[in-house]
Amino acid sequence: MQSRSSLPRTGRPRSAAADAAILEATRAALVELGWSKLTLGDVATRAGVAKTTLYRRWAGKNELVVDAVAVLFDELELPDRGSLAADIEGVVLQFAAILDRPETKTALMAVVAESTRDEPLRERIRTSIVDRQKRLVVEGRARATARGELPPESDPEASARTADLVFDVVAGAVVHRTLVSAEVADEEWVRAFTRVLLLGLAGATGAP
Repeated sequence: MQSRSSLPRTGRPRSAAADAAILEATRAALVELGWSKLTLGDVATRAGVAKTTLYRRWAGKNELVVDAVAVLFDELELPDRGSLAADIEGVVLQFAAILDRPETKTALMAVVAESTRDEPLRERIRTSIVDRQKRLVVEGRARATARGELPPESDPEASARTADLVFDVVAGAVVHRTLVSAEVADEEWVRAFTRVLLLGLAGATGAP
């Protein structure tokens, strides 16, 4: 049986402007109302669209909130600062700044908590946020290899495992620092974290 997302779309095409307004309204409602009081009806009113418009795009609140957060992380860019260490520091500072936004804090903590008992939601977080942002690790490694800072990779499977590990280490450390410990990920912390990460990456690269 085809899933709802795989069926061909019919009728009026989606409006990028409407989608952006809905996602922005979702983030605003989260900050003002919190997860438990947020409703699709309230989001529709804030966005100036019909409630049916939301249901045509998102099956429920969980999916809507994940997508509202995902577009924030899509703002992340890998800066070219001339070295792998400087590039890492730049993207980690961006990541910490996004996590420091009230709408990100509220939404991310809420969907992660909900996902502990909702496997489809967990999968949506993986595909919409985690998998999309792993591109930064791949881009960073390719750039560092071109500069001669890291050796070329010959084993695609080993390369993918390393990318997964590096992403997990970076995301886990920054999320824990900013959202769990509620500490600031300032430039001093980011520099120290980057040094530790590069020592581990050098070991992983040189491992048989």
